[in-house]
Amino acid sequence: MLRYYVVAIIAFAVDQLIKWSVATYMDIGQKIPLIPGIMQLTSIRNRGAAFGILQNQRMFFILVTAIVLIGIIIYLRKIYRGQKFLAYALVLIFGGALGNFVDRALHGEVVDMLELTFINYPVFNIADVFITTGVIMVMIDTLRVSRADKSSSQSLPE
Repeated sequence: MLRYYVVAIIAFAVDQLIKWSVATYMDIGQKIPLIPGIMQLTSIRNRGAAFGILQNQRMFFILVTAIVLIGIIIYLRKIYRGQKFLAYALVLIFGGALGNFVDRALHGEVVDMLELTFINYPVFNIADVFITTGVIMVMIDTLRVSRADKSSSQSLPE
């Protein structure tokens, strides 16, 4: 179980370090090219959720995120031995959600900084990357389990 907590702590720490660096060393609105034509650092603050929806709903986000974090801990304790891929997915979601939770709880906003310049897409942060990666892993795990269940039920004699 400890290794999963370590992954969550690393995800949280990486997110917080990058957000702190952006907030400390960049002005709001400042842009720094990372990969020309593909990605740049853009320092913004977001008081809402993804795509800026639900602006200024701080308490709502704090409450929902707290419930999600508690739910992940409870579920992780049940499955961590037998479902390692799913457990890693959940700790990535946990680490990212905790990063955004701390920002909202302490500052009332989230620091976003990653901007894809080749498409029209909202600026996001490292926590969002961890959350999205974890969700994709959950989807992969769900498909894998569903296919395994389907093939085992088809091979049963009638």
